[in-house]
Amino acid sequence: MSDSKSDELLAQARQVFIRSFAGDFTLPVIARAEGATITDVDGNAYLDFSSGQMCATVGHNHPRIAAAVRSAADRAVHINSAMLSPDVITLGRRVVELLPPPLDRVFFLSTGGESNEAAVKMAKKVTGRYEVVGLAHSFHGSTAGAGAATFIPSLRAGYGPAVPGTFAIPVPDCYRCPLALTFPSCEYACARVGFDLVDRQSVGSLAAVIAEPILGTAGCVEPPPGYLAELQRLARQREMLVIFDEAQTGLGRTGQMWGGDRDGVAPDLLTISKTLGGGIPLAATATTAAIEEEAHREGFFFFTSHLNEPLPAAVGLAVLDVIAEEKLVDAARDKGAYLKRGLLALKDRYEIVGDVRGRGLLMGLDFVKDRQGKQPAEAEAEAITRECLRRGLFLAATRQPGRYWVWRVAPPLTITHAEIDRSLEIIEAAIRAVVGS
Repeated sequence: MSDSKSDELLAQARQVFIRSFAGDFTLPVIARAEGATITDVDGNAYLDFSSGQMCATVGHNHPRIAAAVRSAADRAVHINSAMLSPDVITLGRRVVELLPPPLDRVFFLSTGGESNEAAVKMAKKVTGRYEVVGLAHSFHGSTAGAGAATFIPSLRAGYGPAVPGTFAIPVPDCYRCPLALTFPSCEYACARVGFDLVDRQSVGSLAAVIAEPILGTAGCVEPPPGYLAELQRLARQREMLVIFDEAQTGLGRTGQMWGGDRDGVAPDLLTISKTLGGGIPLAATATTAAIEEEAHREGFFFFTSHLNEPLPAAVGLAVLDVIAEEKLVDAARDKGAYLKRGLLALKDRYEIVGDVRGRGLLMGLDFVKDRQGKQPAEAEAEAITRECLRRGLFLAATRQPGRYWVWRVAPPLTITHAEIDRSLEIIEAAIRAVVGS
């Protein structure tokens, strides 16, 4: 019989939980989380290089977040969805101040999937059309509309027809180009060819294109410079609205406030989640005054039991304060560059590291059998990940069998240089333990 408290609790969990994401529940049971460290029920500590589910961007259990929860709980946890609280109104103003112009309208929901669902529905209502274009391998949520624009085969199979009128265009993956071309000579052929194919399938009802500025679940695919501007140009030609899903990139993680800032592109609708709630469920959908006015005139409806909630709004305000006061956008840029140099040094030393990509503190480390064929080193990567965990570093992976196996490296923006150094030491030791020198 195991002496591990985690093993005992996981045995209980397997008796009651529906498996929807995490397989057979094999990871340690976490008792505490603080900063960049999570500690399991057996007292083992791990550096968390996934920031939870990428929501603890300002660090786990940040004192300002904990204080905001306690204070809000003494005032109002929940109110009728037709009502607003002072914290909700203040958060709305604060978020609008940060949005790229001309976006200046917002409302608050609970999850990224909800915020994308709302954005897609608003685009359909305003345009009077229903067809939506997304990028292959993208992930936007599990609800009907967001899920229909999620083009990952394993997440679509077995559920019957998706929402009609959803189209995928090739992923802008310069490491594994689906068209076997090279940037910049390709001139964004993945986007141009993709829309050419969409034109041949569309029934003339194109409403919107939705894209992540960095495709996290696709293996942290970073589109080449200028891609988002080209995507917007192609959408404008077809009178489509542009939606940026900034769940993973928004509020500073890339070293800029928004993932679209690199290309100087402001979308028509922008969705925020993860970071905004500091670990509490909080998301937002933003748009322009003109689009909001047209949507309202056409009878736009999107309602949940937790629309514009006071407690999450108080937390959101604390998150924005921490990002500003601790200069976390700059920290993401500077510490991200430091971490990337370390990861690139590992790539130089170990053939199994095929690529290191990304910006700020959102990076992908791509494991390959060989750098010519770029076939994923699935068994070796799994073993390296387990060895990292054994040594005190948790890393989350995104993978598609036979296509890619990538660590999504996304520690809290409050990570220290010493913690980065320790993580690099653990990764190198784990690689050497599995594949040698």
